[in-house]
Amino acid sequence: MFSTKTYVERRKQLKKSVKKGLIFFPGNDESPMNYAANTYPFRQDSSFLYYFGLDQYGLNAVIDIDNDTEIIFGDDRTIDDIIWMGPDAPLAEKAELVGVQKTKDSSKIKKIFKKAQKSGQKIHFLPQYRYENIIKIEQLTGINHSKVNKKASPVLIKAVVDQRSIKSDEEASEIESAVEISYEMNTAAMKLIRPGMIEREVYGAIEGISLSGGNGISFPMIFSIHGETLHNHHHNNIMNSGNMAVLDSGAESLLHYASDITRTIPVSGQFTERQKEIYQIVLDAQEKAIDAMTPGVPFKECHLLAAKTIADGLKHAGLMKGNMEDAVKAGAHALFFPHGLGHMLGLDVHDMEGLGEDLVGYGEKIKRSKQFGLAYLRMGKKLQPGHVITVEPGIYFIPQLIDLWKNEKKHTEFINYSKVEEYKEFGGIRIEDDILVTDSGRRILGRPIPKTIEDVENACRK
Repeated sequence: MFSTKTYVERRKQLKKSVKKGLIFFPGNDESPMNYAANTYPFRQDSSFLYYFGLDQYGLNAVIDIDNDTEIIFGDDRTIDDIIWMGPDAPLAEKAELVGVQKTKDSSKIKKIFKKAQKSGQKIHFLPQYRYENIIKIEQLTGINHSKVNKKASPVLIKAVVDQRSIKSDEEASEIESAVEISYEMNTAAMKLIRPGMIEREVYGAIEGISLSGGNGISFPMIFSIHGETLHNHHHNNIMNSGNMAVLDSGAESLLHYASDITRTIPVSGQFTERQKEIYQIVLDAQEKAIDAMTPGVPFKECHLLAAKTIADGLKHAGLMKGNMEDAVKAGAHALFFPHGLGHMLGLDVHDMEGLGEDLVGYGEKIKRSKQFGLAYLRMGKKLQPGHVITVEPGIYFIPQLIDLWKNEKKHTEFINYSKVEEYKEFGGIRIEDDILVTDSGRRILGRPIPKTIEDVENACRK
């Protein structure tokens, strides 16, 4: 938990932005796996954590701007709870740690909402991603569950996005501590990986590192020799010499801030010459995009720079042809690079995506493209000091997509399909780091994780 002052100041800033009304922050409850007492690991709502800091289930919070009141609702443990789970500090004592002076039993929240509605007070809440919280809002406000997210407060969403987008020094430090766990995860994978192993043997070992170093993984881990499938969550392939494994993983710090790192690892410990050529193109694209990141530069421009670098490299390899500026403008490179360069990072691995991806990554001046590939860019707007962004270009050879485009004769002026056919079993390569935008430029967070060809091969030999 951060200092009391941090949470007080965050709520103070929020109240200034929203100006009037009652703000409701539902905390998350436990979620059963298969029966009520057998639950998934608890994860508190990120916005609740940001403003109220208490990492336990069964809590809800209200900020009544009009009456200058802040209340956390929850129940202290009964003797039955204590028998099974042990003693716990009273809620009032915990609330003081985050600067909230008033607490009430969970049952009292209905009275607060009835009073607000009777007086015509505006009730603000964020879009919800858990159905139990949608039902909770329905019960408290009378809004039909099917309309709850449509009734979410635009004023509150904008205020929260603006505030959470800019990371403080202490938040950047938390993300960096998560990246430190990622360092251990990635370097362990490079040491462990060997021909003949099943993917899950490495997957399980490195997930254990995330649990021992922090709060576990920040998203379901991607570890696969089929790197051409962007979000591959299958881990039962036998890894053979000549394969590359894409490891896209992240950890949560003890305060739930996320890291998100990708490395591509040769199963044998050494890349083939063909793999080296494609890998270096991806690395060049990543490094150029990172170097271009500075306050005031639209992240969309960094994406397009990475795309142009990839296209130039693929032309040199004989896979593309023609004018590469025209090829990128037409979207021909997206056959090989069909996703965005990166996304916001913070308490969520795709930070605040549940509040509306376009609201987080775009604005009035920079709109999301409808072009294939570029449409998947989650972050397009101008960079500001305090933004933390992932940078993760990749090159993929997706047989089904290649066949589709080839049969449609798509971008034949830019794509050398006869050469591409030779790469259909290649797989994919992605490289990703977490970047803090500073006042004068940018900084890669965390201890450098091996990513040059030489450094990755050396790490595999240790």
